[in-house]
Amino acid sequence: MSLNDPFARLPEAAVFTVTSTTVTDGAAWPPEQLSGMSGVPGGKDVSPQLSWSGAPEGTKSYAVTVYDPDAPTGSGFWHWAVADIPATVTELPEGAGDDTGSGLPEGAFQLPNDARAARFIGAAPPAGHGPHRYFAVVHALDVEAIGVPADATPAFLGFTMAGHILGRAVLTATAETPA
Repeated sequence: MSLNDPFARLPEAAVFTVTSTTVTDGAAWPPEQLSGMSGVPGGKDVSPQLSWSGAPEGTKSYAVTVYDPDAPTGSGFWHWAVADIPATVTELPEGAGDDTGSGLPEGAFQLPNDARAARFIGAAPPAGHGPHRYFAVVHALDVEAIGVPADATPAFLGFTMAGHILGRAVLTATAETPA
């Protein structure tokens, strides 16, 4: 087990595919996906477009999370969490994670990120801290509603999902702020 893999301690799950027209797996976030809240040049806190396919049979809903395990907090940093995405939905448009969740499907909701805002917050690693990885993950779940309150933390969502994950699709982006 590698401590560099934030999923190494989670239950195994089937793998399916997530892609994006916004960011390429393994590449740096485009400027729009950087944090405007932190004053990063070009940052606009725009959530990425995500499409997924090949989810396991029995999927009844999805959750989407964006997590930076490299943040200097001891617990990483949750940038976005969306719960209760219907199983019939296989895409979120760019910008779906705005203040109102206007691009989210009916029934889905955003949980407060680690900045305590129920929206997507872009990448903003501390200057000179080195490269950070951002895991955009679509979780296929065996329940229609995960049953967490809208003000729950993404960590609580993850804890609650652990026994319900049928599959996981992962796209990794990077960001670095020069010193």
